[in-house]
Amino acid sequence: MTASVPQVSVVIPVYNEESILEAAIEGLIEGMRAKGRSFEILISENGSTDRTKEIAERLAEVHDEVRALCSDAPDYGAALKRGILAAQGEYVVCEEIDLCHIGFQDRALRILESGAADLVVGSKAAPGARDRRPPFRRVATRVINGLLRATLDFTGTDTHGLKAFRRQTLLPIVHQCVVTRDMFASEFVIRAERAGILFLEIPVDIEEKRPPSIRLTRRVPNVLKNLAVLIWEIRVKG
Repeated sequence: MTASVPQVSVVIPVYNEESILEAAIEGLIEGMRAKGRSFEILISENGSTDRTKEIAERLAEVHDEVRALCSDAPDYGAALKRGILAAQGEYVVCEEIDLCHIGFQDRALRILESGAADLVVGSKAAPGARDRRPPFRRVATRVINGLLRATLDFTGTDTHGLKAFRRQTLLPIVHQCVVTRDMFASEFVIRAERAGILFLEIPVDIEEKRPPSIRLTRRVPNVLKNLAVLIWEIRVKG
């Protein structure tokens, strides 16, 4: 990394992504350099059993803009939180390695720079969005977000996936979050809304580059368990 503080920090949790990691990061670097903002990319590897860690560390050696954060335990939420806390930019973008959505970044950063919002969420369910993932994944996402609206008074349409925010404004919210794994992202957005953070959703066009690295049948029980914990933490403990 260079010594100067970047304008934008892109945080990407990765797990067993050896097949797409290098090409995705190289493409992201090229796209972000073309936009002209100074940036850093934090690859937050978590417990991969393939060559993901090795590739991430090599990318960090080759590119000044890249940092590799590695953990032995597979935990998406912990990896995302670790990356956010390590970020140095004025703005933080939370990306997915199978998306690397430059279009979302560009729109979200313009909104943040204008002062129209402090948190921008790329919604797969907002009017105008195109979610081209497999049907079961689309349904699962809608169900989880429906449960969040019903149990925690969330007013948006999506909590997971692409996000961009003003780092200093949202850091206190990050520190409040206690749920990890798949529900950290949801807790982050819900706590931000409940705290009165200026929050805006924009529709996104989503198409995955590969099948999920963790099977949905394994993720759903964990999501439901962590949803119960989240409801307890916010509704009961406050």
